[in-house]
Amino acid sequence: MNRHGLPVRKALFLLAALVALSAAGCATPVGVKRVTLQDAYREINVTALSRGEASGDTRVVLQRYDLVGRIDKDPLAALATLREKAMGEDYRRDLRFAIAELEYLYASQLLGSEDPEERGRAADHFLDAAGYAYSYLLGLSSEDPPGPYDRRFRVACDLYNRALGRGLATGEGGKVDLRGGERKLPSGLLTISPDTSRLPWPVDAFDLFLLSDEYSVQGLTVRNRTPGMGVPMIAVQRKTPDRPVEWAVPVTAFLRISREGSGDGERRFRGTLELYSAYEETEAVVDGRKVPLETDSTVPFAYMLDNPYVWKAGLQRFLKLEGRVDPGIKPIQPYMPGRIPVVFVHGTASSQVWWAEMINTLRSDPVLRKRYQFWLFQYNSGIPVTISAAELRRSLTQVVKELDPDGRDPALGRMVVIGHSQGGLLTRMTAVRTGDRLWRALSDDTLEDAPLDPETKKRLREYLFIEPLPFVSRVVFISTPHRGSYLAGYRVRNLVRRFVRLPLDIAQVGSELFRAEGRLKLPLSMRGKIPTSVDGMSPENPVLQALVSTPLEPGVKAHSIIAVKGEGDYREGNDGVVEYKSAHLEDVESEFIVRSGHSCQGHPLTIEEVRRILLEHIAPPRPGTASEGTGKPL
Repeated sequence: MNRHGLPVRKALFLLAALVALSAAGCATPVGVKRVTLQDAYREINVTALSRGEASGDTRVVLQRYDLVGRIDKDPLAALATLREKAMGEDYRRDLRFAIAELEYLYASQLLGSEDPEERGRAADHFLDAAGYAYSYLLGLSSEDPPGPYDRRFRVACDLYNRALGRGLATGEGGKVDLRGGERKLPSGLLTISPDTSRLPWPVDAFDLFLLSDEYSVQGLTVRNRTPGMGVPMIAVQRKTPDRPVEWAVPVTAFLRISREGSGDGERRFRGTLELYSAYEETEAVVDGRKVPLETDSTVPFAYMLDNPYVWKAGLQRFLKLEGRVDPGIKPIQPYMPGRIPVVFVHGTASSQVWWAEMINTLRSDPVLRKRYQFWLFQYNSGIPVTISAAELRRSLTQVVKELDPDGRDPALGRMVVIGHSQGGLLTRMTAVRTGDRLWRALSDDTLEDAPLDPETKKRLREYLFIEPLPFVSRVVFISTPHRGSYLAGYRVRNLVRRFVRLPLDIAQVGSELFRAEGRLKLPLSMRGKIPTSVDGMSPENPVLQALVSTPLEPGVKAHSIIAVKGEGDYREGNDGVVEYKSAHLEDVESEFIVRSGHSCQGHPLTIEEVRRILLEHIAPPRPGTASEGTGKPL
């Protein structure tokens, strides 16, 4: 014992500890540590959404009420305390944000529980989190609404969107339930009423609704998403015998919440669940404030294309016409008056899905998205080119008449048609006036004097005597064999004929032509055979050569995008199917060379050139001219 009453050993131990602490110097209870900018950013921006932890703003609130330790031990009690505080302090916005985030964290824990009962309660806590996030952003308060520089603003939007989605996904397998009804939440009773009046389709046309945020996208470069409030969803339409593929469209759900007071000691709220089409880029208005809606148009598009059938269909229809479809226009969105149609026409042994990358990327441009609507032409690419072209003209004329019978929408009169390969030939035949030029390429007789039956003459007049469509004002040719493909030689054409089965009506026209063959100007290699689309793209085809020499209708602007492989002189090159010399035209506004193979529709530079052309199409006339601009010079 020393004179202070401490054992010697204990005194020595304390002395050693003091010396060690003094020597450590920098090991203080409070201090800093230098980290990278990335680590600092991650620490500052920790949220329930980014790292499954409460944000710094929420921790401030928890510290204020001495709930930092309690939130982990008894989260329900801590949340109940915060709700009471919020009601007694003019419903402060910082409290609303904290409750929203903490409810989301607690709901996420329940969702991961092994107890089915706990997992079943998660949806109500998610919905409660959405309600508090909505109140933080849009609710009434003596405080000003959060501004764009408030870090919590965007986090609250995301909390609302994610929590609302999880709160509605109460169906089997995560399906969204939009039926409405009463939900007993921790903060009170919420009565939800669906409102589908803004949706351009009947809601019962859909089999199910899925959360877009639960899917990643493969195979498309751009994910088109607009920021705002609301739940982006995939609305999946029912399959039909005529449509064996699930058709999916983007829909956004927005829950508008208002308080109705208290009854029987329980707070009551009303929620109006509004459904919007993401194609229309609408916004909600809450108490005079415009609220942009969160949308995702890429996920439903990719969901629809995630089917082997749609990728095989083009080749099947070309060869044996299995699953043969009636040719026609297939909009990927509802008709929208005031928006210019852009019609995509696929090529040989192809289908509409090969335009996916281009359409998805073009729709990422906010200007194009507001000014254009995108349509697809579906056809069986094995039949003769002139017949498919007639079907394209007929389909476009019909859809314009059905959509705008009184001619009140000027946007329909500014249509842009874009064709790839064989589709480019079909496209050209929407914008030329041939008279009897194509028929004269086959015969020195007039059609009336030809030894053919009346029905065959009627069909040939439709196929070969072409009038331009008055509503087509611009055309784009991509990898188009205007003078034929060097691959469409005699052996290839014969091989194709062995596999391609033509419809009976077309075969009958071919049989009729056999009878007049002696008076037709056909090369020997094309006599005695029913032509296919490959015959139509032969350099020996006299109709094709007559078509390329037919000028475009005055007023129609045209552009060429020509693929050339390799790095040599493009004028001597080809894309593996079509030579530059065949694709080149003199009467176009612009010509763009892309170093690529034949199927260049998804090439970034091809898409960018189409984007430039579409922007030029809507540009105001240049000073001193009456045109809309002439694009790049040749």
